[in-house]
Amino acid sequence: MNRLRTKIALLLVVAIVLVVGALTGVLLFLLRPPGTHQTMGPIAEQVLMLEKMAKKVPNDVVWAAEQAKGQISPEMTDWLREELRKRGSDLAASVSRLNSDSPDVVSIPLATGRWLLMPISDLPPRSGIWGVILTWLALITFGATAIAVFVANRMVRPLVLLEQVVEAVGSDDVFPELPVEGPAEVKAASKALNSLSLRLKAAIESRMRVVAAAGHDLRTPITRMRLRAEFVADDEDRAMWLKDIEELEGIADSAIELVREETGRKMPEDVRLDTLIEEIVGELQDQGHDITLQSSEPALVSANRLALRRALRNLSINAATHGLSARVKMQMALGTAHIVIEDEGPGIPAHLMDNIFEPFFRVDPARRKNIPGSGLGLTIAREIISRSHGRIKIKNGTSTGLIQCIELPIVEK
Repeated sequence: MNRLRTKIALLLVVAIVLVVGALTGVLLFLLRPPGTHQTMGPIAEQVLMLEKMAKKVPNDVVWAAEQAKGQISPEMTDWLREELRKRGSDLAASVSRLNSDSPDVVSIPLATGRWLLMPISDLPPRSGIWGVILTWLALITFGATAIAVFVANRMVRPLVLLEQVVEAVGSDDVFPELPVEGPAEVKAASKALNSLSLRLKAAIESRMRVVAAAGHDLRTPITRMRLRAEFVADDEDRAMWLKDIEELEGIADSAIELVREETGRKMPEDVRLDTLIEEIVGELQDQGHDITLQSSEPALVSANRLALRRALRNLSINAATHGLSARVKMQMALGTAHIVIEDEGPGIPAHLMDNIFEPFFRVDPARRKNIPGSGLGLTIAREIISRSHGRIKIKNGTSTGLIQCIELPIVEK
């Protein structure tokens, strides 16, 4: 967002400076003073008038014994004499300047050998005009920058608000209600975001109610199917029916469990993570799963113990069943507990990696016949870990297998 603010401010500054610079250039061109060459005509008229006055009333004219001191300007002298010749006079007048701070002086020779000295002002500036222009543009740039920063901040304020709201989205995927205050554009953005939040919350709750209702409603027909399956005469057919019914029950129970996790608000408690992992690994070993705990460190995390146990157990069972064997490691670093679960399975194709947390996702639907499960284990695990302010990442191993990485913040005591 800072880059966008900077770009907008820079664009405004450049636009303002270019417009003001262009207008300044046009005004300087239109209102420019006459050049030195152009001012020589009126000066020549004054020289001729003074010469006539000196001839008619010599006692009323202040004269000098010698011409003005200083360096003669050949260029201005030539211009002046050219204007005098245009007016029919061959007067050998000259223009000189004593120093940079003194004005130009016209020396007019008289027939008596004396001189008339006539100072002339600098109509066009001799130097410094570009310094004035650069100072003017610098002031314009400074003022334009202040205005541009102010305008850019107001323009991106709704976007900043949106960015803050996105960052504030909680584990329930709904952002908090925003206060409707501030400038008009911020109020409009706050109202729109609050309305969006309400609609999202209503949609999520409606979806959860549908899933929960479907899970509960499935229990009754599943129970009837189980009773009828018990009366199937053929043992092999009865076993197949009961296996399918158990899978349906697992799906219904997992759907209800997912709803509970997404809508539940149980208070967290301090949980010894290392002890919990040891219990899960020991339990799965007793059930015949090929799983080992390679390393563990004492760590305390804040979470719902039963929910966190369910999540870690689901992930461990996935590794021990789909991945043939599982290795569990737990270590701490920078205030975070890192749990790594590796297996020896075939992994997941790269193009399917983005779908692994979707409900009822399976890499190969044919696995349903060999490995039981509802397809909601990873979805439920991610929801639980997210509510515990943790993260879960899954990636393929370097050669074979899958690596499940869980990060949970440690509670400092």
